[in-house]
Amino acid sequence: MISHLVCMTILFLGLSCLQHVCANAELSALMEMKASLDPENKILSSWTRDGDPCSGSFLGVGCNEHRKVGNISLPSRGLAGELSPAVAELRCLSGLYLQFNKLSGEIPREIGNLTELTDLYLDFNNFSGIIPSEIGRMASLQVLQLNNNQLTGSIPQEIGFLKKLSYIALEHNMLTGLQRLNGGGFKGGNNPNLCGVGVLSLRNCTPLDYEGKVNPGEGSVPLAVNIPKAANVLSHCKHHQPHCSSPSKSLILIIGVVSATVSLLGLGICIAFIYRWRRQKVGTSVDESEDKRLNADQPKELPRNLTPLISLEYSQEWDPMTTDATAKFNVEEVESAAQHFSDANLLGRSNFSAVYRGILKDGGVVAIKSINLTACKSEEAEFMKGLNMITSLKHDNLIKLRGFCCSKGRGECFLIYDYASRGTLSRYLDVGEGSGFVLNWPTRVSIIKGIARGIEYLHSCDDNKPAIVHRNISVEKILLNEQFSAVILDSGLLKLFAEDVVYSALKVSAALGYMAPEYITSGSFTEKSDVYAFGVVMLQVLSGKCMLTSSLRASAESCDFVGFIDPNLKGKFNENEAAKLTKVAVACTNEVPENRPTMAAVNGELAGEGQNFVGRVGHDGFHEAV
Repeated sequence: MISHLVCMTILFLGLSCLQHVCANAELSALMEMKASLDPENKILSSWTRDGDPCSGSFLGVGCNEHRKVGNISLPSRGLAGELSPAVAELRCLSGLYLQFNKLSGEIPREIGNLTELTDLYLDFNNFSGIIPSEIGRMASLQVLQLNNNQLTGSIPQEIGFLKKLSYIALEHNMLTGLQRLNGGGFKGGNNPNLCGVGVLSLRNCTPLDYEGKVNPGEGSVPLAVNIPKAANVLSHCKHHQPHCSSPSKSLILIIGVVSATVSLLGLGICIAFIYRWRRQKVGTSVDESEDKRLNADQPKELPRNLTPLISLEYSQEWDPMTTDATAKFNVEEVESAAQHFSDANLLGRSNFSAVYRGILKDGGVVAIKSINLTACKSEEAEFMKGLNMITSLKHDNLIKLRGFCCSKGRGECFLIYDYASRGTLSRYLDVGEGSGFVLNWPTRVSIIKGIARGIEYLHSCDDNKPAIVHRNISVEKILLNEQFSAVILDSGLLKLFAEDVVYSALKVSAALGYMAPEYITSGSFTEKSDVYAFGVVMLQVLSGKCMLTSSLRASAESCDFVGFIDPNLKGKFNENEAAKLTKVAVACTNEVPENRPTMAAVNGELAGEGQNFVGRVGHDGFHEAV
């Protein structure tokens, strides 16, 4: 028995040798990348040769279930070096997020070897040279963002063979031949759903290009927005043991010598043990059944996960809202309420979360938002800080958070909200007469005022809560309750997510027109960014349209109600009120942040406390009366 165990152990060690070399190869690649990305070692000091990239200690590095580097997320870190060709050694990499840095040099051709990569974000840097044609070999690529660099030359026709590519952004470079992208060899037929920015031969992206649903409201509401897959590293290199990066000849020689040595040594030891075991008639003090029992009692090592948050387990003993007895939930209660998360209860799903309708034991209806922990911040302290901040938010125009619990077994956290029976505000846009979803004028005004009050509360600061910028205001984030009162969804939720997930979510909002110009150009977010998004929502509610065309905006700026106000109202609206609301919306969507009003000023105007504004711009962003 002992001899068999020894033999198996030695053989296991021999087989493990190659995997160990693979892990060292990835570590070496990361160290090369560190030296290139951060030559002064100011930002990536946590990347060390004696460290473990999959332990959570390497800034911005996430691993998959096979302990392979699957994600590098370092946006807005101030990196001022270059992208090393060593990145190609990370063969299981699915997401590379280096946007909003100061990286220069050329994009390495070796990047084409990353055949598992789905998201490549190199935008808002100083990359120069051509776009490598080798990108055309990245068969899994879905998102390619190279905008706002100094790239030159033409667009490689090989990109046209990327059948999974769904979003490409190349604007603000010095590229040539944009208008010849299809005619010059770009296989548009392989990309029937491809949209983009800065590519004249491609159509602009619309809400229909983003599939999926994220909605704690009505289950029958089809949603148009999906968060593109960004940090789902578990889905890559999953169906087979991932291979190592192509080793050098010296590495192959080392592997061969070590493997042969270990195998011969193991064979010799096995023969010696078997020979000795047969010659000696020595019984064991523990019979086979007892041996099995002892083995069964030994703690089994759990697989290492992407984030230490998997180890969190909260139930009735932990409650962030100790003053509210209804906030105490455990995993069993949540599973029961959602009928064990059956598809019949599913309201919406994205790549990192899902929402289910649930019924509590007391008969109360709730929306249960499950969050995949692989999308969350890896540091438990940061996650808990964000969660505690969310639980401090209490306002009539914010969706009420009833409670929270985590399940390490499921790898998910659950946020339990009030259920908004009327669904998202987007449900009531672009609807036809007689559909039953046309909002009357008083309801639209009430919704706008409710949203404004909710955002002002978020921006306010007191002893119980800090000032919060929502960052993702849209008609998908506004829910309507039974009385058609507006409640804002996901306030502070982005505080829980990893930066790459946040960036993906914001990219969708940017494509749909909710992002202020300063975010598009610099990546900065302030309270005035929320004001801009609120102005866009106002224009959507008043016009009844989701997509705001240039002609519709022009009609709003000139108060041309015939071309702007929703024709479904058939003229049944107050023109004075419409004029005031339209001017507020136009002021909120001013391209200059300093010229936008504060939400406090907006609420003052909507409540009739402000003055009619025409003339010069005042300090609050409105035009002072003259």
